[in-house]
Amino acid sequence: MTGVPPESSAILQEMCRHLGGLLAAGGAPASRVTMAAGPVRLEVEWAVPAVRPAAALAPVAGDVPETPETPGAAVVAPLVGTFYRAPQPGAAPFVAVGDLVEPGQQVGIVEAMKLMNPVLAERAGRVARIVAGDGTSVEYEQPLVLLEPAGEGT
Repeated sequence: MTGVPPESSAILQEMCRHLGGLLAAGGAPASRVTMAAGPVRLEVEWAVPAVRPAAALAPVAGDVPETPETPGAAVVAPLVGTFYRAPQPGAAPFVAVGDLVEPGQQVGIVEAMKLMNPVLAERAGRVARIVAGDGTSVEYEQPLVLLEPAGEGT
């Protein structure tokens, strides 16, 4: 942490340690995290449901080719950060087009403030399209993966 006084750096490191515990205990991805060093402040806000109808979503530019509108629901970014499709570079992606997902299944990661936040499907479905590109910046509630009801399109 360059430019941060040593006492603030120690406080921030301690806050990061507590933040990890809070995020793990929260059970759902946080939608907002605020940290400060002096006077000490740590705020965590958890996301509202991360699924909304795909019909209300605008297409997002990315390195994935656009396809016609797909019925179903979207798994959206739980917070602002960088979206990753796989747990590490070179690893298999969490999901691919055509995969069946179950509620609570991880479909990606959003990195924010050096923390890896899992992106979980709120409902079951088949992956119809991956909207956000791997390694791209995403905004809060931006569609990442579109799901169609399981049993359709097969």
